[in-house]
Amino acid sequence: MAIEVLSSDVVDQISAGEVVERPAHLVKELVENSLDAGATELEVEIDQGGKQVLVRDNGNGMDPEDLVLSVSRHATSKIQSANDIWSLSTFGFRGEALASIAAVSELSLVSRRKKAQLAHELKSRFGKLDPLVSVGGAVGTTVVVRNLFANTPVRLKFLKSDVAETTQIKQVLKAMALSSPQVDFRLRVGGKLIHFWPATESLKSRAEQVLDRQPLYFAEGIEKAVEVKVAFCAPHQVANSSRQIWMFVRGRWVVDRGLMAAVMESYRNLLMQGEYPVVVLWVDLHPDWVDVNIHPTKSQVKFRDSSLVFRAIRQVLRANLEKAPWLSQILKDKEVSQSYSEFDKRDKQDKMNKLNTSDQDENKAIASALSQNFDSSPKTEVFTSNFASEEFQRTQYPVKPNWEIPSSSSASVTQVKNPQSSHVADWSLPSLGYSSNEAEQNRALDHSRWNELQIIGQAHLTYILAQSQKSLILIDQHAAHERVAFETLIQAWKGGNIEAQRFLLPLTINLDSDFLEAIVGRKSDLEELGVTIEPSGSECLLVHACPSLLKESGVEKAIRKLGQDIVEKGESFAFEEVVGEI
Repeated sequence: MAIEVLSSDVVDQISAGEVVERPAHLVKELVENSLDAGATELEVEIDQGGKQVLVRDNGNGMDPEDLVLSVSRHATSKIQSANDIWSLSTFGFRGEALASIAAVSELSLVSRRKKAQLAHELKSRFGKLDPLVSVGGAVGTTVVVRNLFANTPVRLKFLKSDVAETTQIKQVLKAMALSSPQVDFRLRVGGKLIHFWPATESLKSRAEQVLDRQPLYFAEGIEKAVEVKVAFCAPHQVANSSRQIWMFVRGRWVVDRGLMAAVMESYRNLLMQGEYPVVVLWVDLHPDWVDVNIHPTKSQVKFRDSSLVFRAIRQVLRANLEKAPWLSQILKDKEVSQSYSEFDKRDKQDKMNKLNTSDQDENKAIASALSQNFDSSPKTEVFTSNFASEEFQRTQYPVKPNWEIPSSSSASVTQVKNPQSSHVADWSLPSLGYSSNEAEQNRALDHSRWNELQIIGQAHLTYILAQSQKSLILIDQHAAHERVAFETLIQAWKGGNIEAQRFLLPLTINLDSDFLEAIVGRKSDLEELGVTIEPSGSECLLVHACPSLLKESGVEKAIRKLGQDIVEKGESFAFEEVVGEI
């Protein structure tokens, strides 16, 4: 095949694919342009998951001739020579953003300088420019993008759902707000104001605004010209993913493994596996020490001395974590609790005793249900453990092959069919995997191995002790209860007969707006599982009913985890995972 020079239209669309991969990238580029123009007020409005976008600012604006040049490729006011890249004080520098956006959308630019009498408007339809016209308008620039990717259906097909794309745009706006506390930010979705973050005087205040977490603790320090500032939560206020670790280098939001490793190293031995800290990290250093021109979206950087940056972050963050500033608040809360009257203490203790009794009854119900799967004529004796001086109830049963499952609300038992199985190499209970293939594999148990088991006792009303010819097996009753509850819900869902209980008063759960939208998007799926929900405002969810086998105390935890997983996994989140979370 002969080599041919590509047309300008094809080149523009290819370049646009690198710079504007999804609506969130488009919003990021436009917001960065506004910040570079000195804006102190910035409004973003999106619709249809970002296929329609408006960005309005009160920045310096553009002259008519600059307005025309702005949609030309590699036209920029931010650098004059290659050497300027090493002393950047702006977010953008390549001059590709507006040209790339114009190539894949219907674009409108309205801009006015402070001293100008009128604004000027430039329209572009998928790269084809209309004549420049004079219009009325405020000082600053307004960019309107419509029908994004309409001329590139393949790119349009690869976009995620409107909810997922909107969530990503919100993430971008949060990052931009964290990097520029001196600017007012507004975000509207479908004409409705979702976020408003007024300008603040400190990074800590802006972090508390955007993350909606208080208190946040702030620390700063300098290590050999590397300045580190960090806002962080106490280690017990954790997230389930790294989405709450925000990293900025010279004000630029970046994703960097080295910076992430430094943060996680600082929290070493303070977090459980699968937990992540809530941290906002700002790193500032001389422009010569960092290269920002290594990625089309400028989301990655390269340090001249990455080990120095690593040490600086670890030193500042770890030193302040070791001071444990959150302990003063915990001790204060403890002092308040100790000031209760004796009557209040007794009343509180009575309530706790009732809760403990309820938990013990449930644990006994689980153990009883498991026991009913074994021989019905047991021999029982009580013995005292030499190694712990704890009493255990020792009961010997030959195992039956069918398992019965206790209800969480009573000691009644519902039988679930155990399918024929293949060999499993260890004694571990099947994990709570929720994809259909994993669920089938996890049900596969070797009956011959289980038939060898003898129940010999129970420890702390938490573990069931069983023995085989060569092994002592400890079964976690709580994990077993989760598993059998999952199986019960699956069987009821497949049979279309899930029992739901309605609350006298709806359960109120305050959620991040991203999570709320994600959960409401799965409303029909949740209703099939007996969970009835209703949004109340932009960050509040009302739960009217839930499956009878689920405790009310577990509803909020399940709903929060569900929202987070849907947001993080997007379209890959399977319905079976909804069952698993509930």
